[in-house]
Amino acid sequence: MVNIKDLFQSADWAKEKHVPVIEILEKDKEKGVRIRVSVGKEIPHPNTTAHHIAWIEVYFQPEGDKYPYHVGRFEFVAHGATVQGPDTSTVYSEPVVEFVFKTQKDGVIFATSYCNIHGLWENSAELKL
Repeated sequence: MVNIKDLFQSADWAKEKHVPVIEILEKDKEKGVRIRVSVGKEIPHPNTTAHHIAWIEVYFQPEGDKYPYHVGRFEFVAHGATVQGPDTSTVYSEPVVEFVFKTQKDGVIFATSYCNIHGLWENSAELKL
């Protein structure tokens, strides 16, 4: 039997266009933690009807807690498709999100992404407040 954890791929994001890149932009116990998660930071990922990033999810596991918190899911639904056919629109979503969440603890931020051709990808970053 296959476990879902075995389906996730990871790599060095500077060499692989599918890995979600986590950037901690600001960290403050009162104002919150502002992060940006993107796919294709160094090597652009295709964004076509046939090949695109469909979503990014972000989790946070506070230090000492048993389970992570699901802090966000971001879907990218515009990939150039129209009633005229694939890649005929001028509207394309880019797999980049920026948001804020609050925590009082250090921990680990996890990000997962899904490419409609190449499957599930993951990455993590340590958060020290």
